Amino acid sequence: MTRRYQRRALSLILATSVALTQVTPAAHAEPRRPATMEAWQQSTSARLQADGSLSDVLAVSSNDVWAVGQQEIWDVWKNRGTIRHWNGSGWSEVAIRDASAAGNLRGLAVAGPSDVWAVGDGHDGLPYLAHGDAGGFDRIRPQSIPSDDDRPPTPILRAGDWLGGVDARPGRVVAVGSRDRQGLILTGQGNSWTVQQTKEKGALYAVAGGFAVGDTGSEPLIVHYSGGSWKSMPVPSIPGGYLRDLQVDSAKRAVAVGGVYRGPGEVLPLVLTWNGKRWSEQPVPVSDARLYGVTGDGKGRFWITGYDPARAAEPFMLRCEKGECATIRGGAMRGRSSVRLQAVAYLPGKGTVWAVGHAVDTRDRYTDVVESFAPKTTTAKS
Repeated sequence: MTRRYQRRALSLILATSVALTQVTPAAHAEPRRPATMEAWQQSTSARLQADGSLSDVLAVSSNDVWAVGQQEIWDVWKNRGTIRHWNGSGWSEVAIRDASAAGNLRGLAVAGPSDVWAVGDGHDGLPYLAHGDAGGFDRIRPQSIPSDDDRPPTPILRAGDWLGGVDARPGRVVAVGSRDRQGLILTGQGNSWTVQQTKEKGALYAVAGGFAVGDTGSEPLIVHYSGGSWKSMPVPSIPGGYLRDLQVDSAKRAVAVGGVYRGPGEVLPLVLTWNGKRWSEQPVPVSDARLYGVTGDGKGRFWITGYDPARAAEPFMLRCEKGECATIRGGAMRGRSSVRLQAVAYLPGKGTVWAVGHAVDTRDRYTDVVESFAPKTTTAKS
């Protein structure tokens, strides 16, 4: 399958990378909800231009939240990536200082207050990597520096490469995607960058805490940084399985989410959990929901967002803890035919999560959404 997405398709809502069959799992009863179960609070917008969608969100604090996506989705000439920032009272667009222009931006990472990274597509046909802060972003073009001073630096990224996810800490950035139908891992910062490809065919879509997830084109793929290189990990055999996001709490606790493709329009949800020794499949209380994003509070509680075609007009989320997941739904709003939540972020200290994506109206027009979920005793403002 081609891993460079067409501009007329949203990157994280089409989960049709493979065409193998899988036995439908047995339905699971929804577990008893804890007293502090989150409730849907409200739906707002980051005020993107017409036909806009948000692909990723990341919260540093309740007054420092970042989101990326694209606007004018269906117009190849006007389509542009966008970076938005929430300062505690409102959303603002952050400038991208690059004449070549960003296309769809898919992933976000924050290493510090003025150390924010975004990845996606460039309108010049190359992968897009941007770095900045609330004052603006600059495009970064990773290069290798030859040992021979007489030779110029060599660009590392090339046409045909694709980037889907990014992770960052002070002094080190890791972005993942695909090259020549193999997983691609770009590592570095400043003037020092390296590229590694996975031995397996496929693509990587998200990276965090030394893990990266994706698929081989027929089964889930997870790689781990160990001994100075990225190596594949044993995962359950799930024909048709793929992974699109992960949350890493520690070396002994992580969650990866995605789906199992069984044919056009038939996708089963997939959640894998890591206990420090092995990856295991976790049951969920919905049978055909699409899962896109996951976040956590660092204490073993996870929130997963996506889309449930059985109740398409309602915002959909799972909340998982101690091996059990429960469904949380938002209210259906007038004029919306569907809502897809592509990413979710936990707001530290607030017990609140914000999920982002887009809503589609009855005329197939897109509007970006920011959906707030919090304990019923909390008022979430966005």
